[in-house]
Amino acid sequence: MKTEERHASWLELFFDLVAVAGVAQLSHLVRGTTSWGDAGLYVVCFLAFWTAWMCFTVYGNVTGTAARTMPVLLAMAGLVFMAGAVHDIHEHAQAFAIAYVAVRGLASRVWESKEATRVIVEWPIVHAGMGVVPWFVSFWVDAPWKYALWALGLAIDLVAGLTMSGEKTAERIAERAAQSRRPMPGLAFAHLDIAHFGERLGLFTIIVLGEGVLTVTEAMTEVAEWQGPLFWTVLGVLALLAALWGAALFQGFGGIPYLSQEAWGPRVLLPVHCLVAGLLAALAAGLGDVVEAVAHGHVAAGTRWLVCGCVAVFTVVGVVARVASGSWKRWDFVAVIFGVGVPVGLGVVGGELTPGRFLWGLVVGVLPGLVREFPRRGRRGSGS
Repeated sequence: MKTEERHASWLELFFDLVAVAGVAQLSHLVRGTTSWGDAGLYVVCFLAFWTAWMCFTVYGNVTGTAARTMPVLLAMAGLVFMAGAVHDIHEHAQAFAIAYVAVRGLASRVWESKEATRVIVEWPIVHAGMGVVPWFVSFWVDAPWKYALWALGLAIDLVAGLTMSGEKTAERIAERAAQSRRPMPGLAFAHLDIAHFGERLGLFTIIVLGEGVLTVTEAMTEVAEWQGPLFWTVLGVLALLAALWGAALFQGFGGIPYLSQEAWGPRVLLPVHCLVAGLLAALAAGLGDVVEAVAHGHVAAGTRWLVCGCVAVFTVVGVVARVASGSWKRWDFVAVIFGVGVPVGLGVVGGELTPGRFLWGLVVGVLPGLVREFPRRGRRGSGS
């Protein structure tokens, strides 16, 4: 008997509103900047926000309609403070760290009940742990070491997510209960619903792509005269975003380009999704700068390399996903040459091009990866 396919609940969709706010603020960290320090801070803040969001996305995935509303709303409040702090992160770093620790602490408690404590086998870092300790220590440390401690905590979580087993997490929970001398409920192992999880990750990717549209729309308002170059540039942005959408969602899984559902488990799927989402959010900021560059007639080197780098790495992720999915074909060599070679070439010589030609060049680089799939997808649709 075929089980009914799950979809995101109204509570989950309402929770995702914080992702809209967070991505919008995070992308502005790299808007118009050429500083490696700002880029590094963007990586740390994006990974922290994504991790906090993911903890409660996992909660909704496992519990379904039984998810408790109040913890989710409290987590939303914490994520809102994280998003708000990003705008002036150097001034509000303490608030960002406190909100992150609070959300992670809340996420570790929602699995406990009088009957049992559920342990998530595929992603046990939802139960907090050592990765939160450097964040707590950072309360008493000034920048830049504060940010270094944040990065250390996130690195610990990343390693734990890839290597730690649910069984070991259960042992640690039992040890903590014994040390606190409080009654220990039974332990139950819970697993993720991968199909539903793919939808949730895909929705986050849609939000990030939407930030690209919003950023470009805002950038258009900064251009005084709307003439041919502006229209050509904006159409190039939309074509590039559509091509990335096609690779990540129409032909991918969970927002990862060209990935099949069965290729990777959550331990690999989640960090790769974070990488792709982070690339697309940074790309959104760069695209806004490209549109504003219409007034100057060329794209600045920092913006050029930001956009080209994001597209090139996106292509590399797609290559790895295709190999993991067992769908690699000879045509993919052409797709790789275009998907990596064209962005690198534009990074080098793109300063001589107008913003519109620069963008359409990137579209040409992405398209070969999409072309080989459309005929096959069309035949599938006609035979259904």
